[in-house]
Amino acid sequence: MPESPEEPDYPERWEADVVLSDGGTMAVRPIRPDDAERILAFHERQSPESIYFRFFSPRPRLSERDVERFTHVDYVDRMAFVGLIGDDLVGVARYDRHRARSDAEVAFFIDDDHHGRGMATVLLEYLAAAAREVGISGFTASVLPQNRKMLGVFTQAGFTARSHFEEGVIEVELGIEPTPAALAAIEVRAATAEARSVERILKPTSIAVVGASREPGTLGHQVFHQLVNRGFNGPVYPVNQEATFVASVRAWRSVLDVPGELDLAVICVPAEQVLRVVEECAVKRVQGLIVLSSGFADADAAGELAEARLVSYARRHGMRLIGPNALGVINTDPAVRMHATFVGVEPIPGRIGLMAQSGVIGAAIIDGARHVGLGISSFVAVGNKADVSGNDLLRYWQDDPETDVAMLYLESFGNPSKFSRTARALSQRKPVVAVKVGGAAGDRWVEPEGWPPDATAAALLEQTGVIRVDNLTQMFHTAGVLANQPLPAGNRVAVVTNSWGPAWLAVDALKASGLVPAEPVDLSNEAVPEQFTEALATVYADPDVDAVLVIYAPAVTTHYKKVGTAIREAAARPGAVTTVACLLGQHGPSTLTGDHTRVPQFPFPEEAALALGRVASYAAWRAQPLGTLPVLDPDGLELACELVAGWLDDAAPPAPPAVGVDGPLEPPTTRRWLDPLEAATLLATVGLQPVAQALADDEDEAVGAARRLGYPIALKASGLERLSKTEAGGVSLDVHGDDEVRDAYRRMSAVLGDAMHPAVVQAMVPEGAECRVGLFRHPVLGDVLTLGPGGSTAERVADEVMRILPLTDADAERLIDASVVGPLLDEQGPRARAALADLLVRLAGLADAVPEIANVRLNPVLVVAGSAAITDVRIGLQPFTPDTRPPVRRL
Repeated sequence: MPESPEEPDYPERWEADVVLSDGGTMAVRPIRPDDAERILAFHERQSPESIYFRFFSPRPRLSERDVERFTHVDYVDRMAFVGLIGDDLVGVARYDRHRARSDAEVAFFIDDDHHGRGMATVLLEYLAAAAREVGISGFTASVLPQNRKMLGVFTQAGFTARSHFEEGVIEVELGIEPTPAALAAIEVRAATAEARSVERILKPTSIAVVGASREPGTLGHQVFHQLVNRGFNGPVYPVNQEATFVASVRAWRSVLDVPGELDLAVICVPAEQVLRVVEECAVKRVQGLIVLSSGFADADAAGELAEARLVSYARRHGMRLIGPNALGVINTDPAVRMHATFVGVEPIPGRIGLMAQSGVIGAAIIDGARHVGLGISSFVAVGNKADVSGNDLLRYWQDDPETDVAMLYLESFGNPSKFSRTARALSQRKPVVAVKVGGAAGDRWVEPEGWPPDATAAALLEQTGVIRVDNLTQMFHTAGVLANQPLPAGNRVAVVTNSWGPAWLAVDALKASGLVPAEPVDLSNEAVPEQFTEALATVYADPDVDAVLVIYAPAVTTHYKKVGTAIREAAARPGAVTTVACLLGQHGPSTLTGDHTRVPQFPFPEEAALALGRVASYAAWRAQPLGTLPVLDPDGLELACELVAGWLDDAAPPAPPAVGVDGPLEPPTTRRWLDPLEAATLLATVGLQPVAQALADDEDEAVGAARRLGYPIALKASGLERLSKTEAGGVSLDVHGDDEVRDAYRRMSAVLGDAMHPAVVQAMVPEGAECRVGLFRHPVLGDVLTLGPGGSTAERVADEVMRILPLTDADAERLIDASVVGPLLDEQGPRARAALADLLVRLAGLADAVPEIANVRLNPVLVVAGSAAITDVRIGLQPFTPDTRPPVRRL
């Protein structure tokens, strides 16, 4: 806190916890005057060489003047950040603006004991962000040639850097703008650090079980015995305040008494004792924590506060935490062999990573996976996920050489934006299969009125490439194909069978799953194994086949084993494609396993078809281009921001319409609904032109407007929504001549009263495919774009699809493909599709640039060749409060 009224306000919003490159954590905050003692202690710990590199001269001690200058900054022209682990200051970075210049001199000093952990890079990111906020354009630094570590910080940061040698010193000029290269470098560093923080927990070399017990049935007893009996490749230390031995192993009263270094602590003590244990772990410099104890946020509000204090303390002292209320973790890597859970399930070692938010379900999944022959590489039940979450595990699995497929049991997303980024990054390299339960309720958000309970959750998963399944059985089936077979190159499937009945069942199921089955290859019910071998060789040679479903129905003489061997051996040969099998009546393992090949086996053809369909859809998603974001006219976007700001400042905003709702969500806090001309003006800033129109307050003005626009025209009531206009007689189409305008105006006014005013006079447009385009602000996910059939007969949500912004050109094409609008556009030709896609990306770009746009309804949009005519538009505005947290990485 400031020491006196003259002290500048301390910018608390810059305080954060960050993950370092080795997976440890550090607290970052602006320097304060009360850091004087910490600065002195920090300086005295450093080597003479490090001090010389920093100050270019020997300086064994800091003077009072030095300390005063270092710890007193104005947080604008002079700024400094410190890094702390516990109460120890381990790094400091600062800038001082050059007099009468726009740049600043930057300097770093990192504790000798913490070099190589990425501290300087993190502090540079914070300094650069703070400098940009106050208008500083770049940094300069003077670095001794021998100080290669600091030179490496500048070259690896991702910012543009120039340097030259002058008078024995390397002068560095560093740009601090967040260029794509800089942002990409920051993202890579963050992802690597988060993955490493999980690795520290999943790959320890020594473990303490705090609360290890001699009493069977207790958490501490079960966990300790699991670790020992499953053969953990390292020492396991039981910690028990009372016992001298646990299971004949020497016990220790505290982690502080455990000899040597300790990587991981598994905590099984009552909730009220957990913080004390974590404090001891901090002193011991334990790297990671697994808290199995319950009684935190899972219990009550007091427990939630205790959980927050626990996580804060752990992070400030360099540790990350799984739990509380966690089931534990498993790593089947032969180099680790860690089974740190209190349940007796034993997974088959394999290459599937598993995360479950429910420990009970997680244990059931492991047991089920074992039953069907699926192997697990690592398993984490995150419990309350107070710190380490599913997002961290996705980061870890992305580069884990032991994991090829990820399986998730999700009850909520936690941070949906981060989930979107991390899941997409993983899905682009490895498949992710998820069961998502709980709908929006699990994430504590409310879906738009009329939408299914998990509509936005489904959209989020679809966009990120995550393969969503309905239940655990489907998860096993889908993961089995992904883990054991190559991805199909397309959706064309051959069916090889010895029975027509199940073959046609398979054909129908394949079609229902979005696949294109060929005419089944029927070998007759008396087919012998050699015939399957020959048929598969022929099918594999067909360039029009992307996958094969083999069905064997038992005849008088059964050949289960030999047919299975024939299928497996054929699938192992070069040139084979994705292959699955259905051996009817055979209830053995779920895979046909050979030395190097595993063919998934299903009880029934429709289960195989469903799994193949999901795998093919994922393969198609992965093959699609990411696309590019629209580049819209910056002057137009600036004008849009100015217009919206002015409209929101209007002293008398119009009330939202009282009749009808045409769109997925009407925000209750909408401040300002634009009239048709204002809405048209706003859309025009990004090159979208609604159909020519004018407003009229009486029939004479309507006639005048009609003459200017040219007959025929449409006359509409502006006080009603699109659906209600037609239903209540609020639209007159194909109006020819002045008399017809007057007649229509009088008739509509008599029925609608005030809802008629002002009337909209609009030019008629050619008929085309009627679409409805919408945009709404989701309370958690941000802007969501919707597309569906338009016109007065369209249901509000029926057949509508959605996409969470931002939207690339490829995303727009996928949105059209996923909607019922796609076939309608095909009838209009390729230029019609291009016109609608252009409208979608422009509207999305406008919403991205102007966050005050909370609701957009374009219905109908009439799409014909080369044109997407917007005939009705409603735009709602509401004030937007941006996230004031600095744009830097943080936990």
